[in-house]
Amino acid sequence: MLMRTDPFRELDRLTQQLTGPATWSRPSTMAMDAYRVGDEYVVAFDLPGVSADAIDIDVERNMLTVSAERRPTVKADDVQMELSERPLGVFTRQIVLADTLDTERIQADYDAGVLTLRIPIAERAKPRKITVGGRADRKEIDG
Repeated sequence: MLMRTDPFRELDRLTQQLTGPATWSRPSTMAMDAYRVGDEYVVAFDLPGVSADAIDIDVERNMLTVSAERRPTVKADDVQMELSERPLGVFTRQIVLADTLDTERIQADYDAGVLTLRIPIAERAKPRKITVGGRADRKEIDG
């Protein structure tokens, strides 16, 4: 068995023992990046080892909720686990979306352990040009 050398390993182990790992009853957060590209926002979540069917994405009003479940890979009864550092259980993240985003057209892709959501900016929130009419265009009504 190979062991990596890490001077902070004991500190990490102690922190894990104090806070406890993620479980099905106590979800853990997932790492994410969020950025804007053109007319859409992109949010990427790290979900390594999670199958696509274990990911749940919900939008209620302006609250986006992403939940995922990482299940044990070893299911045989005769397996004796020697080392288990990868967290198992439920991971969840909630994001409040701005009213300027179009939640009806969110696209989700999952590839290589990364869930990518593309959220377009709503048409009503995009900058637009307003033409100004001159005085010559006005007509007066005599009454």
